[in-house]
Amino acid sequence: MKHHSSTSASPEDKFDPNTGSIIERVLFNNRLIVIIVCALLTALLGWQATKLTINASFEKTLPTHQAYIQNYLTYEKELTGLGNALRIAVVSPKGTIYDAEYLDLLRQLSDEVFLLSGVDRVQMKSLWTPSTRWIGVTEEGLDGGPVIPEDYDGSPASLQKLKANVARSGQIGQLIAADEESTIIYMPLLSEDATGEALDYAKYSEALEGLRTKYQEQGLEIHITGFTKVMGDLIEGVQAVLWFFALAVVIATIMVFWYTRCVRSTFLVVFASILAVVWQLGILPTLGYVLDPYSILVPFLVFAIGMSHGAQKMNGIMQDVGRGFNKLVAARFTFRRLFMAGLTALLADAVGFAVLLVIDIKVIQELAIAASIGVAVLIFTNLILLPIMLSYVGVGKKAAQRSVVNDINEDSAKKMPALWVFLDKFTQRKWAIGALIGGFLLTVGAFALSTQLKIGDLDQGAPELRQDSRYNQDVAFMNQHYGASSDVMAIMVKTPDGQCSQYDTLNKIDALEWQLRQLPGVESTNSLSLLTRRVLSGLNEGNPKWYEFLPNQSMLNYITAGAPRGLYNSSCNLLTVYVYLQDHKADTLSNIVNHVEAFAKDNNTDDVQFLLAAGSAGIQAATNISVKAAWYQMLFLVYGAVALLSLITFRSFKAVVVAILPLMLTSIMVEALMVQLGMGVKVATLPVIALGVGIGIDYALYILSITLVGLRNGNSLSESYLRALNFTGKVVMLTGVTLAVGVITWVASPIKFQADMGLLLAFMFIWNMLGALILLPALAHFLLKPKYANDQKSQDISE
Repeated sequence: MKHHSSTSASPEDKFDPNTGSIIERVLFNNRLIVIIVCALLTALLGWQATKLTINASFEKTLPTHQAYIQNYLTYEKELTGLGNALRIAVVSPKGTIYDAEYLDLLRQLSDEVFLLSGVDRVQMKSLWTPSTRWIGVTEEGLDGGPVIPEDYDGSPASLQKLKANVARSGQIGQLIAADEESTIIYMPLLSEDATGEALDYAKYSEALEGLRTKYQEQGLEIHITGFTKVMGDLIEGVQAVLWFFALAVVIATIMVFWYTRCVRSTFLVVFASILAVVWQLGILPTLGYVLDPYSILVPFLVFAIGMSHGAQKMNGIMQDVGRGFNKLVAARFTFRRLFMAGLTALLADAVGFAVLLVIDIKVIQELAIAASIGVAVLIFTNLILLPIMLSYVGVGKKAAQRSVVNDINEDSAKKMPALWVFLDKFTQRKWAIGALIGGFLLTVGAFALSTQLKIGDLDQGAPELRQDSRYNQDVAFMNQHYGASSDVMAIMVKTPDGQCSQYDTLNKIDALEWQLRQLPGVESTNSLSLLTRRVLSGLNEGNPKWYEFLPNQSMLNYITAGAPRGLYNSSCNLLTVYVYLQDHKADTLSNIVNHVEAFAKDNNTDDVQFLLAAGSAGIQAATNISVKAAWYQMLFLVYGAVALLSLITFRSFKAVVVAILPLMLTSIMVEALMVQLGMGVKVATLPVIALGVGIGIDYALYILSITLVGLRNGNSLSESYLRALNFTGKVVMLTGVTLAVGVITWVASPIKFQADMGLLLAFMFIWNMLGALILLPALAHFLLKPKYANDQKSQDISE
């Protein structure tokens, strides 16, 4: 076999600098200007990057166009406390809350919480707030008042009176633990603080931790749950993310140097990739964006993609220098050969990120924007600036000679590495059939398993954090000691103005509550209907025979007039049914949503409508529905876009099939892996497959582009594939392994969703690499035959 170079070797003095595409001529004939411009941009964007902040937003996690969220936002002001709220459990060190010292510390903590900026003070509740009241039956009828007696003085008599009030308050299991060893401070949060600025979740979490430390030093035990605390803990974990980023840089540097044994070229590849991250981080605050816990991993992905493309450019220049070209000529020839393949690959990466914009969740959309910006930057730093810098610096002489030791020539059979010989077998019919049968069996098995994939969370607590994290331990405490967990779904019942207490309406709510309490996962419910039953019994000396729902409209109006406003609004045109759940697992939420939807379909009228949903569990249910709708839409768009870009690059439908099918196998296998690992499709995992497809196509583009060049020059598939392995395949394996090793270290992260993403991405990097090396030549054997190459060559000549 003879080596057919795509460019003839010419000494530097015979090289015409006016050859090549207009882009190549403009860039390489003005190299110094390009470097100066990039240096100025680096200084400017590096300064801008110092302004980048990390924060989160409850509103950005909502799928704002989903029907349930639209209902919630419509009545948000009348449903205060059913969105972003915190619960602080305060445990008595003496085993009971009826202790004067404990109650005094609880009062101090409640007052400090009340004064925190951003707290909705009207809706805040604790044992010490006036809105926490008791209702009891006396000889004269119903009586009531604040749970903490107005004459409370800490004496044994006052404590005994408090205990009686607690028993009559209906708050056991909600604000007061069932074992009466702790109480809850419930603090709904506004979207802005007192200055009108968006809540800083990191600072808020720090303030809460400060209160926790202060009062635990005085003997109390504090547990805190809520969205704000989750985000605060994730932001706190960013420091760990930075360490993992540094580790990835070290691993990538070592791997590239091990391959090249050239310090300067390795340094430039790493430098260009880090430069892309700096540019990206500088552009974000310039456009008014911040990083949040979900997009904090994007800079690593940009660095990883940059290393992949940078290594390809460095390898091409190194091989051309090894063949005798001058460093400038080698840089131009490599740019000429790989720029379009690299550009197409980066556009495919960008599309993989950009399709996430169709998901109606702001945090994912901002992740998509941040990642797309990073990929766009790579076009300048790694496809343009890196070859130009290498054209000045060059590569080590020994490294260049080593890179071409396995060039295909007449003696290649003797010199070809054993791995190359093995991979070349897949261009032969017997091995190709075996590979395709194996791929088909893997696809069928993985698809069967992937049908069990759930939408939503599969564990209790915050899935973004590990089960042994402090936050999830706090959630476990809440679930163990309180009948009403933090997972609350609120059903809104819309009525005409002033008619929220109508018997027919309340009777329907009463029926719905009874049905919901029979469902698995439902701990309790609360509504105006349930209050009516309790009050009717109380008005009749607590006789359980009167615990009934009576068609007495006057009595219903009387009870409604004294009912808490949380059960209905001031216009009496909206009722709220609270459903307290054991957890927010996918099956729990879907069962309740399906039941309420069926009930609403049978009972809605023109005047009365049952609407979902508010509360933390209601919002999670709406998010699950949005994620499910976006899942396959996202896959369709990302594969459609990648296929279109591949078609533009290869100008062959068959080549597109060869490139895409291995990616599809990997996507199906990832879904099966998620089932095996107990992961659901949620906000944190939704982007992974789109990212894997976008990045994974890079391998196929680099190998297939060189293979097609060989086929169109009349070479056999074996010759063309071996040449692709020599020129780009080595770096495909290098980057595939390097990226997988880099992200697999994430499994040690304290942030659970980072660990999940690392595991899934590592799996996709390896399988996409194997698909490009094994399935691609096997498919090419049947679809890209020499006949096709000769026909294409004839067509090119005729044109």
